[in-house]
Parts: sequence; structure tokens; C-alpha cells
Amino acid sequence: MAETLGWAQGLGVGWVKQQVEWHTIEHGPDDLDWETLDYVVDACQSFGFKLLLSVTHAPDWTRAVELESGPPADYAEFGRFMGQLATRYQGRVAAYELWNEPNLAREWRGDRLDPARFVVLVAEGASGVRAADPDALVISGAPAVTGINDGVEALDDRVFLRGMVEAGVAQWVDGIGVHPYGFANPPDESWQDSAHVASSHNDHPSFFFRDTLEDYRAIMLAYGDTTHQVWATEFGWPSIEGMEPEVSADGTRPVVDTTGWEYAREVSEAQQADYIVRAYRMGDERSWVGPMFLWNLNLATTWGPSDDVSAYSLLHPDRTYRPAYIALRLAEPLTP
Repeated sequence: MAETLGWAQGLGVGWVKQQVEWHTIEHGPDDLDWETLDYVVDACQSFGFKLLLSVTHAPDWTRAVELESGPPADYAEFGRFMGQLATRYQGRVAAYELWNEPNLAREWRGDRLDPARFVVLVAEGASGVRAADPDALVISGAPAVTGINDGVEALDDRVFLRGMVEAGVAQWVDGIGVHPYGFANPPDESWQDSAHVASSHNDHPSFFFRDTLEDYRAIMLAYGDTTHQVWATEFGWPSIEGMEPEVSADGTRPVVDTTGWEYAREVSEAQQADYIVRAYRMGDERSWVGPMFLWNLNLATTWGPSDDVSAYSLLHPDRTYRPAYIALRLAEPLTP
């Protein structure tokens, strides 16, 4: 942990994000294991970071089904747990993000995809936090950018956000979460541009960093919300370069299977660095954009080069800096 936070400190950022899987802490009624999270909170505090905890994945004993990740059957359970969490870390955790990508079935098993229902969960969670730590900020869980709107596996994130706003999410939160991933598209490019750098994932606004930010802002303004910032609680560009040898050990297959996300092979490490720095600059230029959390710092060092999350990492598997890390380190000033 100290090594990881040292890498973050080298970037000059002020915030870090830690996802909290609720089921790993609360194993049953009154059976809570805080040890790991205590260590994370203590370490972040010792390094002087503001900490965003993103809470997701209810314990199976609170859920209607035991299928992947999802909310509790009784949303009040989420409020109870968030109250316990905020009480334990009062004054030490700066912000809480309530859930993750609730427009995806894989994050919402056992319940139907519905932005109004999600807002009820947010209301319960926010009430728990506010009662325990009124100074902590509350951020709504960000929808995923998918380009899918089948109502079964996913709802389009813009449709979902509009439903959240209509259901009154603004009254419960201090910021609106957004995941403006760029796929292989430059951060300032729009899906409506006449030409595109990337050869795929370029025909829908959900695939563009700029469009996602600006569309969220437009939806909020359309409902009269001029107050809330959008918090980019995840974003980034994947690059396979530097993550695999030219030929794998068997002489035939690449180390990283990019089936379905081949665009990661179209982003060089130099482009990844350029796009990330430009994205932060774009956030700095927009007063309505809050803290921005890049996905990810160092997962390549723990997950290895064959995992898709490693393509987004700022470090190589051998712990050496990728160009994006160096570019961010040299770019001043940056938002978190």
C-alpha cells in the first residue's frame, strides 16, 4: 500500500479512490471485518490524500439472489451500512460514491434496471452518510458507457442519467458520477466529427470522452441543475503496447486477448499519455467538472499483462513507468 501511494504521490494528485466491496466487510449481522479498510484509510491519511470510497456489491445474505454483484433486497440495508461506514471514518474519508455502473445487469443482479429504483438506493445511502458525517461529500454512482440500451443487459447511460435526474437524485448528492471512457478516440473528438482516428467504437456518443462529459452537463442543465459538478470517478485509455512480447511463448498467440476490445491495439503508449493529459486539461477548463479519477495506477503490477485492466495502468508489470505516468508527473497543475 505504501508503495502504491508513493507512486500516486509522485503524480502530485490530491485524491485517491478505493472501491469497497461491501460483502468483503460485512459477513453477517454484526459480523464486520474492518481490518483491511482501516489500513487503507490510515495509509491515505498518512500520505495526505483525500479519499473517495466507492461502495458496491451487497453481501449475499442481504440479497434476493446470489448472482454476481447487486443491491440488497431491502435498500434500507444499504443506508444502515453506509451509516456504519461513515461513522467509523468520520472526518477521515472525504467523499463516498454510492454504487458503481447501476445501468449494467452485472452490477445490479437480482433487481430490474431502473434509474428511479437506483435513486431510492442512493437516497438510503446518502441518508446514512449524512447522519453520521455531514461534512462528507456524496456522489451518485456513475452509469457505464456502453452504447447498449436493451433493458436487459444494459440501459444507455444518457437514458439512465435522465431517469436519475427525473427521480430527484440531485437532492441527495453533492456531485454526479460519470465514467467518460474514450475507447480509442482522442479526448476532444466527437462522434459527430466527419472523420475519426479510431477504426471502431466511433459511431456512438458513449464512446467519446468529450461527448459523455458534455451530454451529462446538457442533461443536468435541461432540468435546471446548474449547481452540481460531474465527477469523473473512472476514465482512461487502454494501450497494449509494452504489455506483451511480439510473439507469445507458444509462437502463435498474443499474451493479451483483446477480443471485443481490439481498439486497445490502436492506442500507442505515447497516445495514451497524450490523451490522458489532454483529458485532464479539458476538465480543468470546465468549472462544472469536479475531481477526475484515472483508471488505473498500478493494476498491471498485480494482475499481470494478460488481464485487460493492465492495458489502462500507468505502470508496466515490472513496475517501470509507462509514458503516461511520466507525462502526468510533468504536467502541472492537474486536477486530482
